[in-house]
Amino acid sequence: MIFKLIGDGRPYPDHGLSNREWAQIPPRQVRLDALVTTKAVLDLHSLLAKDSTFYGDLFPHVVQWRGELYLEDGLHRALRSALHQRSVLHARVLELRSDD
Repeated sequence: MIFKLIGDGRPYPDHGLSNREWAQIPPRQVRLDALVTTKAVLDLHSLLAKDSTFYGDLFPHVVQWRGELYLEDGLHRALRSALHQRSVLHARVLELRSDD
Protein backbone atom coordinates (compact mmCIF):
# COMPACT_ATOMS: atom_id res chain seq x y z
CA MET A 1 0.00 0.00 0.00
CA ILE A 2 1.36 3.42 -0.93
CA PHE A 3 -0.82 5.67 1.24
CA LYS A 4 -2.55 5.17 4.58
CA LEU A 5 -5.93 6.06 3.06
CA ILE A 6 -7.32 7.43 -0.20
CA GLY A 7 -9.52 10.35 0.75
CA ASP A 8 -11.68 12.62 -1.36
CA GLY A 9 -11.78 16.14 0.00
CA ARG A 10 -10.30 18.09 2.87
CA PRO A 11 -11.83 17.17 6.25
CA TYR A 12 -9.90 19.90 8.06
CA PRO A 13 -10.90 23.60 8.23
CA ASP A 14 -9.63 26.03 5.60
CA HIS A 15 -6.23 27.33 6.65
CA GLY A 16 -6.04 30.18 4.13
CA LEU A 17 -2.27 29.91 3.58
CA SER A 18 -0.87 31.51 0.44
CA ASN A 19 1.94 29.97 -1.59
CA ARG A 20 4.32 32.51 -0.03
CA GLU A 21 3.26 31.42 3.49
CA TRP A 22 3.68 27.73 2.57
CA ALA A 23 7.21 28.54 1.40
CA GLN A 24 8.06 29.71 4.94
CA ILE A 25 7.49 26.20 6.33
CA PRO A 26 10.71 24.17 6.20
CA PRO A 27 10.35 20.77 4.52
CA ARG A 28 10.68 17.60 6.56
CA GLN A 29 10.55 13.89 5.79
CA VAL A 30 7.13 12.24 5.76
CA ARG A 31 6.42 8.56 5.23
CA LEU A 32 4.14 7.89 2.26
CA ASP A 33 2.24 5.21 4.19
CA ALA A 34 1.32 7.80 6.85
CA LEU A 35 -0.44 10.10 4.36
CA VAL A 36 -4.16 10.40 3.66
CA THR A 37 -4.81 11.84 0.21
CA THR A 38 -7.35 14.62 -0.34
CA LYS A 39 -7.80 13.68 -4.01
CA ALA A 40 -9.03 10.34 -5.26
CA VAL A 41 -8.32 11.04 -8.94
CA LEU A 42 -5.07 11.91 -10.68
CA ASP A 43 -4.13 13.11 -14.13
CA LEU A 44 -1.56 10.87 -15.84
CA HIS A 45 -0.35 13.80 -17.96
CA SER A 46 0.65 15.61 -14.76
CA LEU A 47 2.16 12.49 -13.25
CA LEU A 48 4.38 11.79 -16.24
CA ALA A 49 5.25 15.40 -17.17
CA LYS A 50 8.95 16.17 -16.84
CA ASP A 51 8.30 19.79 -15.82
CA SER A 52 5.39 19.16 -13.44
CA THR A 53 6.96 21.19 -10.60
CA PHE A 54 8.34 23.96 -12.83
CA TYR A 55 5.69 26.50 -11.80
CA GLY A 56 4.87 25.20 -8.33
CA ASP A 57 6.49 24.39 -5.03
CA LEU A 58 9.07 21.62 -5.19
CA PHE A 59 7.73 20.18 -1.94
CA PRO A 60 4.26 18.69 -1.42
CA HIS A 61 1.95 20.37 1.08
CA VAL A 62 0.72 18.29 4.01
CA VAL A 63 -1.75 19.35 6.70
CA GLN A 64 -1.51 17.66 10.08
CA TRP A 65 -4.91 17.72 11.77
CA ARG A 66 -6.32 15.57 14.56
CA GLY A 67 -3.38 13.19 14.41
CA GLU A 68 -3.60 12.55 10.66
CA LEU A 69 -1.36 13.77 7.83
CA TYR A 70 -3.37 14.94 4.82
CA LEU A 71 -1.64 15.34 1.48
CA GLU A 72 -3.21 18.58 0.26
CA ASP A 73 -0.97 19.28 -2.71
CA GLY A 74 1.64 17.05 -4.33
CA LEU A 75 -0.19 13.79 -5.08
CA HIS A 76 1.68 13.41 -8.37
CA ARG A 77 5.06 14.02 -6.71
CA ALA A 78 4.23 11.50 -3.98
CA LEU A 79 3.25 8.88 -6.55
CA ARG A 80 6.44 9.52 -8.51
CA SER A 81 8.39 8.89 -5.31
CA ALA A 82 6.52 5.62 -4.81
CA LEU A 83 7.23 4.59 -8.42
CA HIS A 84 10.92 5.13 -7.66
CA GLN A 85 10.46 2.79 -4.67
CA ARG A 86 10.97 5.52 -2.07
CA SER A 87 8.99 5.24 1.16
CA VAL A 88 9.48 8.86 2.28
CA LEU A 89 9.33 12.27 0.69
CA HIS A 90 10.20 15.77 1.81
CA ALA A 91 7.09 17.89 2.35
CA ARG A 92 6.05 21.13 4.02
CA VAL A 93 3.82 20.19 6.98
CA LEU A 94 1.32 22.67 8.42
CA GLU A 95 0.12 21.70 11.89
CA LEU A 96 -3.48 22.80 12.42
CA ARG A 97 -4.89 22.84 15.93
CA SER A 98 -8.26 21.29 16.55
CA ASP A 99 -10.70 23.46 18.51
CA ASP A 100 -12.38 20.56 20.27
